Amino acid sequence: MQINVAQSAGFCFGVKRALGIALKTARSGIAIEMLGDIVHNEDVVREVTKVGIKKIKRLGEGTNKILLIRAHGVPQKTLKEARKRGYTIIDATCPMVKEIHEIAKGAEQNGYKVIIIGDHKHDEVRGIIGQLKNKAVVIEDVKDIPLKKVKNIKKAAVVVQSTQNIEEVTKIANVLKRAIGELKFFNTICQPTQTKQREIKGMPLENDVMIIIGSKTSANTKRLYQISKSLNKKSYWVKSKKDIRGEWFKGAHRVGITAGASTPDIATKTIIEHIKKMNR
Repeated sequence: MQINVAQSAGFCFGVKRALGIALKTARSGIAIEMLGDIVHNEDVVREVTKVGIKKIKRLGEGTNKILLIRAHGVPQKTLKEARKRGYTIIDATCPMVKEIHEIAKGAEQNGYKVIIIGDHKHDEVRGIIGQLKNKAVVIEDVKDIPLKKVKNIKKAAVVVQSTQNIEEVTKIANVLKRAIGELKFFNTICQPTQTKQREIKGMPLENDVMIIIGSKTSANTKRLYQISKSLNKKSYWVKSKKDIRGEWFKGAHRVGITAGASTPDIATKTIIEHIKKMNR
């Protein structure tokens, strides 16, 4: 059985950078706190916890402490509150997410209503919303478009959560273009996501079975799985080798493997070795 691994499988630039900043900061010897998970992957979270970075639910007393900002970014009010409480800020927000922040803020300053295409409850989307003075419109799905509200907007600027599916985003953008007189569309899907999605549109057609590796909390992994499943019913989303089932590979000659942007290489290598052993 041949195993084919996507070239883009695993960590993206933003995740590598955030993890690097976290591990370097941990060597400072200063108490480090982080609101939520640095990225959406349990293995990576365990790694940063082991080096002494404490996950917190709310800000406390920040004197002689560092607040590490996650790859997904945070609202402006969180930064202001942290500084007020005495925290030193170390910002590991992905530069591509930062770019979305700047586009959204600039559009609002120029009188545009900001529309975000993304998952309502995702940390990245919350971070984008938190850059703005006025309430943004968040659209998750083409069926989710609040047409009455949208038609009352005279001019709007659309930004996109960096890990969205470009085909779904295009459907939403086309509806918005017809409904709003003046609309500026910014395709802020990041390059690593676009590369991963290009590969996942071909691999399910070239392989008998597809394995997509990543946390169930990872939005970009979910998107890869959804695309793969739509093209090949034998697509399976796994977190570790414990999730693998031998019957998936009966009669399979070619197995395709990819991994989400927050999935460490060791997780992918472990699953590949496990599949090889199962089929010896």
